[in-house]
Amino acid sequence: MNVAIGTDHAGFVLKATIVEAIEALGHTVVDCGAMRVDPGDDYPDFAEAVSQAVLDGRAERGVLLCGSGVGASVAANKFTGIRSALCHDTFSARQGVEDDAMNVLALGARVIGPALAVELVGAFLRAEFSGAERHRRRLAKVESFERR
Repeated sequence: MNVAIGTDHAGFVLKATIVEAIEALGHTVVDCGAMRVDPGDDYPDFAEAVSQAVLDGRAERGVLLCGSGVGASVAANKFTGIRSALCHDTFSARQGVEDDAMNVLALGARVIGPALAVELVGAFLRAEFSGAERHRRRLAKVESFERR
């Protein structure tokens, strides 16, 4: 699977670890930046780049890193078709995909350590949407919000 990754300055240090973890799982990384630490960069730019990579089919899923993960997740969710969540536990990272068809994982690089981040990315990438009727029904309701 192709996995887009994007980070602002606050998540940059964690980026290399996450890229390595994605590749170790056999996936291909689509690097949406940042390419260097720039204290003046803004997380919405990277949320947009990752979201667009997912929406235009260059990536099936995305991973966003920022200081808390909150801003990146909020920004990504502004794009129709993106279902992003900030996760700090493996249950949510897995269940978000299985039940809610989450396609972008947001991580707070100033909140969690590298070992947990790798576990979260693994849980997120190994999970698949269940397709259960109740989850399709709920997803259709969420998608109807985007059409309003």
